[in-house]
Amino acid sequence: MKRIKLLFTTMLLPLMAMAQTVKSPNGNVELTFALADGGVPTYLMNYKGKAVVKQSRLGLELAKDKHASKKFEETDLLDGFTIADTQTSTFDETWKPVWGETATIRNHYNELAVNLHQASANRNITIRFRVYDDGMGLRYEFPQQADLNYFLIKEEKTEFAMTGDHMAWWIPGDYDTQEQVTQTTRLSGIRSRFHDAVNWTNSSVAVFSDTGVQTALQLKTDEGLYINIHEAACLDYATMHLNLDDKNFVFTSWLTPDATGLKGCMQTPCETPWRTVMVSDDAREMLSSNLILNLNEPCALDDTSWIHPTKYCGVWWEMIVGKSSWNYTDEFPSVKLDRIDWNSVKPNGRHAANNEKVKRYIDFAAKNGLQEVLVEGWNVGWEDWANMWKRDVFDFVTPYPDFDLKMLNDYAHAKGVKLLMHHETSSSTQNYERHLEKAFNLMNQYGYDAVKTGYVGDIIPRGDHHFSQSMNNHYLYVIKEAAKHHIMVNSHEATRPTGLCRTYPNLVGGESARGTEYEAFGGSNPEHTVILPFTRLQGGPMDYTPGILETQLSTWSDNKSFVHTTLCGQLALYCTMYSPLQMAADLPENYERFDDAFQFIRDVACDWDDSKYLEAEPGDYITVARKAKGTDNWFIGGKCDENGHKSVIKLDFLDKGKKYDCAIYADAADAHYETNPKAYVITHKTVKKGDTLKLTEAPGGGFAVSLIAK
Repeated sequence: MKRIKLLFTTMLLPLMAMAQTVKSPNGNVELTFALADGGVPTYLMNYKGKAVVKQSRLGLELAKDKHASKKFEETDLLDGFTIADTQTSTFDETWKPVWGETATIRNHYNELAVNLHQASANRNITIRFRVYDDGMGLRYEFPQQADLNYFLIKEEKTEFAMTGDHMAWWIPGDYDTQEQVTQTTRLSGIRSRFHDAVNWTNSSVAVFSDTGVQTALQLKTDEGLYINIHEAACLDYATMHLNLDDKNFVFTSWLTPDATGLKGCMQTPCETPWRTVMVSDDAREMLSSNLILNLNEPCALDDTSWIHPTKYCGVWWEMIVGKSSWNYTDEFPSVKLDRIDWNSVKPNGRHAANNEKVKRYIDFAAKNGLQEVLVEGWNVGWEDWANMWKRDVFDFVTPYPDFDLKMLNDYAHAKGVKLLMHHETSSSTQNYERHLEKAFNLMNQYGYDAVKTGYVGDIIPRGDHHFSQSMNNHYLYVIKEAAKHHIMVNSHEATRPTGLCRTYPNLVGGESARGTEYEAFGGSNPEHTVILPFTRLQGGPMDYTPGILETQLSTWSDNKSFVHTTLCGQLALYCTMYSPLQMAADLPENYERFDDAFQFIRDVACDWDDSKYLEAEPGDYITVARKAKGTDNWFIGGKCDENGHKSVIKLDFLDKGKKYDCAIYADAADAHYETNPKAYVITHKTVKKGDTLKLTEAPGGGFAVSLIAK
């Protein structure tokens, strides 16, 4: 690691002399800061000489604090600034993630820190820019000072002025969910498509604008530049949305409010998250970027030896499909938890988390090399658990009568398998935090080392939102407390990730998008899984729950929906949808029917020494090759949209002089995600460096390849 720092003091130079420029290490990205008339902070960004972000304003609008007595407590941080001094530096390090797509990550940037003074309120702030070869990050920093100590944010006003009517892959702004269908339109088409995009749910959407979108937002210009806008290191701050002026194509940050309507309660010294803009003329570089991770702080945990990438199965899919239930009984649907005598309750006969079934999943996991078994619906409270403003729903320690906690854990451990805990909070954060220590102690007692948390329903306390400052603090609190107990966290319905898994690598996964469960609720478009790596996955891995090989749900249930990929398309997701936590989400009996195809799921790794994105275009196709951690084995996945795709894969990344046993899992010639989804062909051959594979992906299809070094 090396750092070079140069200090320039401008001491309140005239406005015309205040432009400051910093370039990326290779010179491709250029960032310029300047004060516009009136002392308004602005920036612009170019890539290879082309404008990416036109001159855009920076600053924050503050709310008047009725309890404050300071003279200038309501003065906004938007204008009236002069430059006190600037600092530039360069930074270059290579660090090793606990788990990841590559064994090492280079963090190389040039930095510009602009220290601003607002004379009218005697306030100082710093705007810091870090410029990478593939983009930049900026944030606001507030040093401790007499006239800016406690302050309330009414709104952040960071702008991203686009150069034209770009193509956009977006989901509508919403303070509580990211589980919408991604839309593909021009920026000018967002308003007309907005309400169609949200008609699936009665959520908080459209509370601020019918041109509001969520990040990570993927764009493509007519000149072939790929642009991604997101945020990094969202700590003690509200999640950012983007509000679009669709006449001028200018995005402005829009923060999630708390129950009072305010966007942030701050105390100096403090800083905002990084606002990020990634750019490249090659879509593959968007997927391989580590900019978001690099803008987060290094690992905060002294010991990470207990954190391990994991493949798991679980009692889940049959409840999602509707064949079984989470609840043990259909009686007493609205009785308080502590008033039920569970030994006298009549079972409904559909409760899935029972001893016999869980043992079946444990046996399946042990036989097939899966490390853990998730069990949902094991604990009392599921009879009346969501959307009733009910604070006390679960206690996270009391099992249903047909779930023998000790026996099942002993049974699992005897077979070399662990159970994966499930904590559905019903969005009652006070209740969860009150029970958290006892719940984690129970996990330690029985050898659980991972928990899947859930936040279904409206947030309690009432009026708050899933993506507010207070809720982001709650999620982080759970992660930190879990780390004390050596517990990994897989969060569902939580805020979208912003790279915090670098700092807290026990955050091994999350949902925060429309996952596989929606294939049981009508389905997602085939392009969905070739958009998410450009959007949702930019901030961190997703627990997408892939591997549904029986794509036609009516073959084993009353559900008439179907999975909108081919069988081989499902196999491909283990490579294209990166996560250190991968589920084999289908039922054991379905895997037994497709045992030869299931072999790829047995074999594929979930932690990697190297990753190479071979082909990519948002919404069309992705092909990636990954080298399994500590081995010479490679795995390749290719996934496409409803139009199909032909891939030509040059095996130039293989080690010279080695031969590989190659197994190709490909769509059959007549495969189609709607009409013939389970038609596949498995081919075995020997390959070496320099060979070429030519593969055809069916509409909605894909392929998977394992390359095992001899």
